[in-house]
This record gives sequence, structure tokens and C-alpha cells, in this order.
Amino acid sequence: MSSSAPHAHPVPDGLKSIDAITEGLASEGYISNRSISTAVYLAQHLRKPILVEGPAGVGKTDLARCLSLYLKVPLLRMQCYEGIDESRALYEWKYGKQLLYTQILKEKIHHLMDGADSLEASFAKLNDFQDLFFSREFVEPRPLLKSMEQDDLSVLLIDEIDKSDEAFEALLLEVLSDYQVTIPEIGTISARTPPLVLLTSNNTRELGDALKRRCLHLHIGFPDAEREERIVRARVPDIQPQLLHQMVSFIQAVRGEDVRKVPSISETVDWARTLLLLHADALDPALVRDTLNVIMKRQSDIVALDGRINELTRTATAGAAPQP
Repeated sequence: MSSSAPHAHPVPDGLKSIDAITEGLASEGYISNRSISTAVYLAQHLRKPILVEGPAGVGKTDLARCLSLYLKVPLLRMQCYEGIDESRALYEWKYGKQLLYTQILKEKIHHLMDGADSLEASFAKLNDFQDLFFSREFVEPRPLLKSMEQDDLSVLLIDEIDKSDEAFEALLLEVLSDYQVTIPEIGTISARTPPLVLLTSNNTRELGDALKRRCLHLHIGFPDAEREERIVRARVPDIQPQLLHQMVSFIQAVRGEDVRKVPSISETVDWARTLLLLHADALDPALVRDTLNVIMKRQSDIVALDGRINELTRTATAGAAPQP
């Protein structure tokens, strides 16, 4: 059995132009750029998922969250991990409800078999109840199936797809190609309204070509200083312009240092909140050392930077590029 084809829903006003997407995301605190907004625009109009790749903490997951807020539609998130299977992504049976149904059927069996005067007739009656046992009534939908059953637009986030395995990628192909889910006992359920799908990857492993072919590709890297200042200002509006400029200059310089884990945008925002909490109005080496653990997540990197903090702070507060 198959559900009806997707409804022909109009494109939401917020997705009718690239500029509208940029402005809408900005209203929710997400500072987009032309490539990000264009990918979202094409995803909606071409009915294709977006595979968003890039370092951790640059705003891949937040893009999906802010899109759902801006468009005022549900966000359905599926967090991937090693060993994830269809029972966590598509659906699982409501075993407790099935057990209760079985108990009721057992108690009423004599009444239900009333009038069945042969073995064949008894099996025919039981077969009807077996069909009900494996019906939609007993299915617990997971994020992928939920996204197929939304009457209106939703945002489906398949987060950190690179943490899953190739078998799970294969499971996604039907969903991403045709916006439908197949349940063997029930049939194919097609999306009432195809969701806006974003898959994120931190590039911990190479994804399969079959998955990539079905997606638009979007890479979100570290922003330039101007855009990073706009991002921090959107998230921490009370920070003083001078301190904002200094801390972003410092972060930009640290990304050019020889460290294993460079600070991402999320660390920059956390640092801004930290400095605001400490009532700082300018950077100085002592303040940087005291709060370096907010932006650097490895002790080896903190140790490696210790000898460079004075120079990096001096150039950041002077507004000049750091010396190599």
C-alpha cells in the first residue's frame, strides 16, 4: 500500500529569494553569506537535500535551527552515531501496545471465532486481526518518518552523518531521492510535503558517492573578521565595539598558529560572553591567559600558545596583523 503523492504546496514567502533568506536568518541571529543562502534557496526549489560540511562549531547545525525559527516550521532532528539503524531513524513498533492487543485478542478469542465452523474460516478471521497488528496504529515514528507525515513544510536535520556507517547511508537513499519511507508490513509512505533537509558532516570519514549525488554541497568554513564580528554582535549584542574588534582579531590570529584544534565561531561567541561577564573593556595578556581555556580545548594548545600571548594580544589591540 502506498500513500498519496506529495501535495503541491506553494513556496513560503521566506524562501522566494536569496536576499529574503539572508535577511530572515539574520532576524534569528544567524549571519549568512551568499553561498549559504543560495544553497537554501536551491534546496527548496530543486527539492534536494543540502550536505553541509565544515569544521565543528562553524554553524552547520545552527543553520537548520535558525531556518526552522525563521520559517516558523517544526525542526525534526536526528542525531547520528555509530551503529544507528532504522529503528532509531525511521520507526519502531509499539511493542507494549502490540502486547496489550495480543492479550485482548487472547481473552476474546472464543467470541471472535463465533460462527467459524471450519479451520479455514478460523484462519481467515485471524488473518484480519494479524493485518491490524502490523498497521500504522502500532508504528512509533522516528524523525525520518515524522518528516514524511508533516502536512506542511518542516526542516529535517540529519546531524553528523559522518558518524554513521555505510549501511545507514544506504538506508537514507530512498528518503533523500524520493522523499518516501518504506515499511515492509505497511507499504510506502510518501511525504505529504517534502521537508527541507540538511545533513551535516565534520568530515571524520569520507561519505559515499551515492549519498553525495543526491545532495547539494555546501561548505561552511571559518568566517573572515568582518563576518565574525557580525556573528558575535548578533549573539552578544551588549559587547563593546572595541573589545569585539580586539577579540575577533585575536581569534583570527590564533587560527594561523600551529595548534591542533583552532577555535571555532562557537568558541568566539563563548569568549565574548565570558569577557562580558568579567566586565572587560579591552584585552590584556593576563585576561587572555585567565580565559584561554574558553577558546582552546586542548592543554597542549594552551601550552603552545603561552609564549605567544603577549605578541598576539599586542597586535590584536593595536589593530595590526600579528608578526609571524
